[in-house]
Amino acid sequence: MADNEIPIKPAATVMLLRDTAGGLEVFMLRRTNAAAFAGGMYVFPGGKVDPADGEGDEAFVVAAIRECYEECGVLLAVDEAGKMVDDGHPALAHRAGVYEGTVDVRALAADHGLRLLTDALPWVSHWITPKGETTRRFDTRFFVAASPAGQSSHHDDNETVASMWVRPADALERFRSGELQLMPPTVANLQFLGEHPTVEAAMAASWAVGTPPCVLPKIKMVDGRMAGIAMPGDADYDSLD
Repeated sequence: MADNEIPIKPAATVMLLRDTAGGLEVFMLRRTNAAAFAGGMYVFPGGKVDPADGEGDEAFVVAAIRECYEECGVLLAVDEAGKMVDDGHPALAHRAGVYEGTVDVRALAADHGLRLLTDALPWVSHWITPKGETTRRFDTRFFVAASPAGQSSHHDDNETVASMWVRPADALERFRSGELQLMPPTVANLQFLGEHPTVEAAMAASWAVGTPPCVLPKIKMVDGRMAGIAMPGDADYDSLD
């Protein structure tokens, strides 16, 4: 690795879905402007994979569940009877500890007789931050999950400063009008979700993806400045570094 090359870190993101009278909605958060990466952007709950999340493929899913709990207060877990955790459950009192790293989310679940829903989050998208990014690079897996009806969601007022449930088509329209700042992976995943009218349909389509292809955008540079992003399939993609 060159001295000036940013190391790539594994990361995981989860798209929480719910049904409404107006159609499928997804939960989104706005990152603080002070964030080193994606400041001010609207994103899905997510972050880097920690050593405590485990190893291999499961570590990404555990990271997605942990980040979902940290960033929006929703714990994707069930009790021994298979019932989803609801608001008021004692396990939900440890959000700050999980965020600070003093509480391990897997140990938290075990202590409360819960099972993390690692088998209920289909992997639908795989993106790597382009080479040339000057602050952070991530190898990110995007997962999808049905939001528990009995749990409320709220941003953490730390890394994220606003939140909303929104129809994918509405988020994309607000992005095109300049109201929302979105990164290319967020746009692509919103487009995927927008094809499905219900949580059931979106989950079925997500499971059908299998192992998604890895998408590596490339930065276009002109006179030493970033001039855009090239995606696989673009005419100039193969000619770029």
